[in-house]
Amino acid sequence: MRQPLEDREITISRARFTVTYPSSFMLVASMNPSPSGYFVDADSPTTSSPYEMQRYMNKISGPLLDRIDIHIEVQPVPFEKLTDDRRGEPSKMIRERVTKAREIQTLRFSDNEKVHYNAQMNVKQRKHCELNEASKTLLKTAMENLNLSVRAYD
Repeated sequence: MRQPLEDREITISRARFTVTYPSSFMLVASMNPSPSGYFVDADSPTTSSPYEMQRYMNKISGPLLDRIDIHIEVQPVPFEKLTDDRRGEPSKMIRERVTKAREIQTLRFSDNEKVHYNAQMNVKQRKHCELNEASKTLLKTAMENLNLSVRAYD
């Protein structure tokens, strides 16, 4: 998984041949943060010790985690929200926002044949995402507190 994510291609080798295929994809994954399925939820019926949670998290390799760009902790949804009849945002409106964002990216990288959207950027395209001082401070704090690698920074 790690190599195809990074190189955007996959090589299959057999006794008589080697074939390389393009492999540009978006990995979407989820996992429980601990063996019990609860993290630091005071209302949970069972909890795991910090040691158990760390041992559980270590089952996923650091290099693979480094290649996952967004990590979000999701809190349990209360029953009241699950049974609420209000409608969410229509898919059509969400699609319009995504389409607009993709059009901006297409224009941004129009002079580059290999880069079409932000996820394909490399160090050379950093000019498209210069950070202000508040963002740099936030990133520095995250790197120090979460012990992030250089790959995670990039």
